Amino acid sequence: MIEQHLREYYQQVLVNPVVTHLHRFITPNQITLLSGILGILILPALIIHQEILAIALLLLSGYCDTLDGTLARFNHHTSNWGSVLDIMIDRLVEFIVVLALWHVSPVDRGLWCLLMLGSMLLCITSFLVVGIFSENQSQKSFHYSPGLMERAEAFAFFIAMMIWPRAFISLASLFTVLVTLTALIRLIQFYNQQQAK
Repeated sequence: MIEQHLREYYQQVLVNPVVTHLHRFITPNQITLLSGILGILILPALIIHQEILAIALLLLSGYCDTLDGTLARFNHHTSNWGSVLDIMIDRLVEFIVVLALWHVSPVDRGLWCLLMLGSMLLCITSFLVVGIFSENQSQKSFHYSPGLMERAEAFAFFIAMMIWPRAFISLASLFTVLVTLTALIRLIQFYNQQQAK
């Protein structure tokens, strides 16, 4: 939801100007891999209790995730492989973040992290399966189905969990409910579209 309202402004101010300078020095897939590396570093950052560093790494990883697709379109180098790599790296980063959050207090957070991962699995499955049967009308290489909880909202929750560890269970519960609800809404919308045909 946040992305729908802010993406155009964010794109014009923070992404497009950078892409015009970067396109000669780095490829979209290299930026995607950099996004993954930055995401992986969140785990050791939280292990050594460097929450600010972990947040910075998460934001940089997310920023790279917005750069790669824009750069690919700018260079006219969009590819199925690039889309697959992007989706896989996104999921890797999200898994690493949940793993890092679990590592802070494994006994107390185990169930909640498992529920978060379960809701994420259902949500991405709904996203991909609906995408298979839907016509692509976005700038992306695949059908993009917006939802209640998207990557920006997930990152906001992750950051809040790092800043306020005592509120982790409440935040994890809300996260799980909202992500699961996103999957259900997407399925209902797709069902209604199919019934209307």
